[in-house]
Amino acid sequence: MAGNQKSRAKTEQAKGKAKEAVGRAVGNERMTAEGRAEQSKGDARQAKEKGKDALRH
Repeated sequence: MAGNQKSRAKTEQAKGKAKEAVGRAVGNERMTAEGRAEQSKGDARQAKEKGKDALRH
């Protein structure tokens, strides 16, 4: 389960970075903001999983 969540976090971060880059390239501020939000969501999920790992060890 934890591995699944970790890969999900990485996927969200990558999608967010791509969306932000495309948004900047075409000058779409909304898409850029959505990309940043996805990255933040992925960062939060990753931090949660790291916290779980720290408590297990």
